[in-house]
Amino acid sequence: MKLPVGKKGWIAVTGIILLLTAWIAGRNLLHAIRTKREIRTLEREKQRYLEKIEQDSTLVEQLQYDDYLEEYARERFRMQRRDEQVYIVEEED
Repeated sequence: MKLPVGKKGWIAVTGIILLLTAWIAGRNLLHAIRTKREIRTLEREKQRYLEKIEQDSTLVEQLQYDDYLEEYARERFRMQRRDEQVYIVEEED
């Protein structure tokens, strides 16, 4: 049994196949672009966290010394000894 498919039928089938191929390729291209954008964002975030880890590691090393620890506590948390009075003077930039 032969199906009578003429020239117009083959053109229609070819057109449908081309449209489906273009649609699938377009979706894949958009997905690839979104994925690359997300990768760039995550790389920047990774770099920011690595810099923060380096800063915190430096701070941890410095806090090993009692002199720096006392200075840090006084400046950051405005701590003082029991027998002293501290006056806080803030400078305006």
